[in-house]
Amino acid sequence: MLPSGMRVWSVRRAAVPVVTFVLLLRRGSASDPVGKEGLAALTADMLDEGSGGRSAIEMHEAIARIGAQFDTDIGADATLATMTTLARFADRGLALLADMIARPDLTESDFQRVRQLRLHRLTQLRDVPSAVADRTFVQLLYGPHPYGHVPMGTEAALALLGVDDVRSFHAQAIRPDRATLVAVGDCDHAHIERIAADAFAGWERAGNVAPNEYEESGLSRTNPTHPARLYVLPRAGAPQSELRIGHVAVARSTPDYHALVAANMILGGQFVSRINLNLRQDKGFTYGARTAFDFRRMPGPFSLQVSVQTAATGRAIEESLREIDAIRGSRPVSDDELALGVAALTRGYARNFETAEQIARASAQIALYDLPDDYFVQFVPNVERVTTSDVTRVAATYLDPSRLTTLVVGDLDAIAGDLPRLGLGEPIILSAETF
Repeated sequence: MLPSGMRVWSVRRAAVPVVTFVLLLRRGSASDPVGKEGLAALTADMLDEGSGGRSAIEMHEAIARIGAQFDTDIGADATLATMTTLARFADRGLALLADMIARPDLTESDFQRVRQLRLHRLTQLRDVPSAVADRTFVQLLYGPHPYGHVPMGTEAALALLGVDDVRSFHAQAIRPDRATLVAVGDCDHAHIERIAADAFAGWERAGNVAPNEYEESGLSRTNPTHPARLYVLPRAGAPQSELRIGHVAVARSTPDYHALVAANMILGGQFVSRINLNLRQDKGFTYGARTAFDFRRMPGPFSLQVSVQTAATGRAIEESLREIDAIRGSRPVSDDELALGVAALTRGYARNFETAEQIARASAQIALYDLPDDYFVQFVPNVERVTTSDVTRVAATYLDPSRLTTLVVGDLDAIAGDLPRLGLGEPIILSAETF
C-alpha cells in the first residue's frame, strides 16, 4: 500500500510481454449526489479529455505511441480505468493512467462537449424500448435510493450540471484511499509498486468524506419501495412488449452466492433454462428470455428480462411468474437440471482467465467485494458442492412472488384486456416524461 492509501496488487504472467493495469475506484453511479444523477459517469468520461499538460488529442497520441489501450467503465459501486501496454512501456503507460485519474484538466469547453454528447445519447435512448424499460424498472425497484438510477443519469440532472460539479466530485470521490491498482502481466511487484509511487506522486485524499455514503443508507431487501405490483409504460403501436419482473434481492456478500448462481442458471441463466424453454421453445413468444441476480455491495436486484410479441404479453407474464414460484419448491429442481447448470458454470470457467485484462478485472472483483484471495480457485469446487435442496432453499429465501414488481413497456390499448386476469391488481400507468 502506498502512503496515500492506494493499494497496489500484482499478478505475474510472463507468457506474453504485456501488462494490463486496472485501477479500481470504489465509487460508482450510486455515489451520484441527489439531483445530480449521471455525475460519476460524466466525470469518468472526462478523465481522458486532457491531463498532465496534454490536450485530449495529445493524450491519445501518447497512448497510441506506445501501442496502449485505455478504457473506463462504471457500475453502481465502482469505476474501472484500464490501461494495457507492452511490458517495456509499463512505466510510461502507468504515468499516462495516473495523469488521467489524478490530474485531469476538467476544462469548461471539454465539459460542455462531453455533456452534450451524453444528452444526445439519452435522447436517442428514448426510442430504445429495452433501455427505457431498464431505466424505468430500476427506479421502480429502488426509488430515491442511490441504486435507483442507471449510470447514464437523467436528462434533467445532466442539464443542470456544471464543470464545477465534476471538479468537486473528482476531488471528493476519486481518491487514492478508495483505489486499488491491479497490474497483471510480465511484471515484478517491487517494480510495479515503485513506478506506481512515482506515477501517482502528489495524489492525496481530499477531505474526510466522499459524497453519498450509500452503504450506510440501510437499504433492506425486505421492504418493497412501491406497494403496487404492475406498471405499464405505454408505447402506442409497439409490436412487442418489453417485460421486466423482479425485486431487490441480496448483496454480493451473501454466503448463499454459489447456490444462487446455480439456481439462476436453472431458472433463466442459460438457453436450456426453465424460463427460456417455456417462453421461447414451448410457447414461441420470444427469441430469448433471461434472469439474473445483479450482485452488488448492497442488495442488488433480481430481474427477468424478455421482449415478447404484444399479443402474448399477458400469457408471458403468467408463465414467468409461475416459473419463478415453481423453483421455490412446488416444482423442485431435478438432478439433471442441476447437473446442466453446474456444467454451464464450471466447464468453461478457465476461459475467464485467458488474458491479462481478464485476470486484472477478476482481481478487481476481489478488491471491490472484499473476497478471499483464493476465491477464484475455490469457485468451481463451491459450485459443484451445491445440491438440489440448496437450490430450493435459496430460491425460497431470496425469491418472493409477493414482492415482485412487473413492468410492461408496450401498447397499452392492445394488452389492457389481458391485465386484469394476472391477479396483480390495478396497473399503474406511467408517463414517459417521469423517467
